[in-house]
Amino acid sequence: MSYQIITDSGCDLPKEMLNELNVRAVPLTVNFRNNAMDDSVDEGIKDVYAGLRAGEAATTSAINPDRWGKEMESALSQELDVLVIAFSSGLSTTYQSAVIAAADLQEKYPDRKILVVDSLCASLGQGLLVWYACKMRDAGMTVDELAAWVTENRLNLCHWFTVDDLMYLKRGGRISATTALVGTMLQIKPVLHVDNEGHLINVSKTRGRKASIQALAQKAVELGDGFDNEVMFICHGDCIEDAQYLASLAKEKCGVKEVIIGYTGAVIGSHSGPGTLALFFMGKNR
Repeated sequence: MSYQIITDSGCDLPKEMLNELNVRAVPLTVNFRNNAMDDSVDEGIKDVYAGLRAGEAATTSAINPDRWGKEMESALSQELDVLVIAFSSGLSTTYQSAVIAAADLQEKYPDRKILVVDSLCASLGQGLLVWYACKMRDAGMTVDELAAWVTENRLNLCHWFTVDDLMYLKRGGRISATTALVGTMLQIKPVLHVDNEGHLINVSKTRGRKASIQALAQKAVELGDGFDNEVMFICHGDCIEDAQYLASLAKEKCGVKEVIIGYTGAVIGSHSGPGTLALFFMGKNR
């Protein structure tokens, strides 16, 4: 292998899968219970969700250029080129920090390629894009070819979400206090997606949790038609039974053979809340 794929913890891939894929992930930071923790879907994730359910607050921090630079340089010093696939610039400054770090290191390593791609993705949507990138790498793509492939295909990576508690969207400024209060009283559940600019957008509303989950599966039917979705990813905010129900719908309605389920990480979960549920797949548009 002549190059190293590096991503960040916004991809919500567990350590085991990152190791299998031979991908390095730089962690964002979660400030929780007066401690600065590395973002993760592994260590402490259930404690974070338990705290959020109990009303505890968590804040998050993007990756700075220095931290990106250390991870990039560990590969560059081994005479490897670098391809960074970064958390959506529409949701974090993490991508911009990676660009700064790459520019600084390019002067020190003029003979190495340091390519940074804005995934315009989040959570296991970013994770699924990284998964596909690794397949292409293993099939023999060069680092330049792979950077171009990721750029060309990132807007076919569909992200469809629902949340269980509207108050988290209110705190993040995505809906008004009145909308959150009325929606909670009427059991309104939003259906959201990540748009072409990498922003989280409220698309529609359903009555009740089950209907919102069914709506996610229906989006995969509508948008995934004609795409060979050999695998779909689902992330959940500590609601595994709902994730399993969504997986069964995806298999039934879309004929997908494998659905990989994982946690929504601490950084994204701090903003979307417990009960977040998302389906990721390849489709004709987002």
